[in-house]
Amino acid sequence: MIQLTGTIARFDPTTDEKTHVEPYTVSVNEGARILNVLQAVHLQDPTLAFRSSCRAGQCGSCAVRVNGEPALACMTEATDGMRIEPLDLPVIKDLMVELVPGINKIPRIHPCDCYDIPDHAQIAKLKPLRDCIECLSCVSVCPAMKVTDFIGPTSMRAQMRIALDPRETETRIRDAIAQGLFTCTSCQRCRVVCPKEIEIPGKAIEKLREIANRDGLTLPRHQAVAELVKRTGRSVETTDKTFLDQVPEVIEPLGPVRGEVGFFVGCMFNGRLPERALDLLEVMKRVGIRVIIPKDQICCGSPLIRTGQTGFIDKIKERNIRVFTSRGITTVMTMCAGCGSTLKHDYQTPFTVKDVTEILTRMEIPKPARLEEKFTYHDPCHLLNGQGISNQPRELLRRVAGSFVEMPAQCCGSGGGVRSGMPEEAAALGEMRRNAIEATGADAVITICPFCEYHIQEHTDKPVKNLMTILLEGYRKKEGQ
Repeated sequence: MIQLTGTIARFDPTTDEKTHVEPYTVSVNEGARILNVLQAVHLQDPTLAFRSSCRAGQCGSCAVRVNGEPALACMTEATDGMRIEPLDLPVIKDLMVELVPGINKIPRIHPCDCYDIPDHAQIAKLKPLRDCIECLSCVSVCPAMKVTDFIGPTSMRAQMRIALDPRETETRIRDAIAQGLFTCTSCQRCRVVCPKEIEIPGKAIEKLREIANRDGLTLPRHQAVAELVKRTGRSVETTDKTFLDQVPEVIEPLGPVRGEVGFFVGCMFNGRLPERALDLLEVMKRVGIRVIIPKDQICCGSPLIRTGQTGFIDKIKERNIRVFTSRGITTVMTMCAGCGSTLKHDYQTPFTVKDVTEILTRMEIPKPARLEEKFTYHDPCHLLNGQGISNQPRELLRRVAGSFVEMPAQCCGSGGGVRSGMPEEAAALGEMRRNAIEATGADAVITICPFCEYHIQEHTDKPVKNLMTILLEGYRKKEGQ
């Protein structure tokens, strides 16, 4: 037996005005699950309310938040110091949340008298979508649902499952659009928290958007972006000298060469924020990395994939892969979170793709001088959720920051075509970021995504800076510049 302590969120609507936390100490067997802890606490206090049923990870009823993250209590190992809270849904009592309204919204297949049954190929397509246990963990974390009437990720999963089922005789794509298909920000939080690891954005929402595109229902602003990519190879208009116009193809370090990478620039850094990419090059010079920058690279295609406009995406992929492999590049570096996630997950590359923070934290780099400001950090969704990168940018920021304060991770609203197609939703999520930033008391916000930087700056009076810019400021301060 081992002894575990922690806290549990408590709320009784008959006696409490708001949620409070209570400590617990229990003795459980080694390897106990959170459900075992809750049962042990219940023996001490029979008023504790929580759900459980199958105890095998199949019913979804025991989902709670553990240290802020959704988890199934019956499947997640208990650890000392845990903070156990209900999902971020309306609370009935303690850890019990209201599930019925959300489950009742999930679309179901229309019964018919047909005799069509899925063949093996259709079943293979259905499998990644049919494992949902309706725990609503994905619903509890969806940023779009906080500011719109979006029906939610698990319902969109159901709509795609129905679309693939030959027993469904009616098209549901207009229903899906009316239910908020284009309000998803592609933040990937639903995929990260799903206990069944269902890839709702990639396997459901983006596929539904492809169906919408085939039916001529893509949003006009999204169509305009696709036409721009087709015409210019870039997803953003440029008004000044681009980054690629300003630099040679090979940038040598100031000292000995300690490594070599190809740089995939991305449309925003190339056309809207070229100074950030120039700052990156100055950092690379100081850490000893040769940077090769193919001038014939184009948009990675992420804006097209996220909005379901995939008709010419294969040509984009082929060109981008060729421009790097033709130069013998084996490691491609990205600084745009969306580009990095796309190259890692939507391409099949013969080279390795790494975010700049992965590269810099895997080698010994010169120590920068500390800056005086107090910084907070915004996690780009395509870096945190799309690439699983959280510690690396924080490690670099802590090396240069005078002081650093955490801010809860939350989508800023700029992704998934929402900023262009659903600007009011994007603005509402941007305002949520403003409030979170103000709560930190930080002097400036640091991020490493051009879309996040651009969007958040519209919603805060605090400076929003790229992590590479801050590192360069530290190096220049050390150098006395």
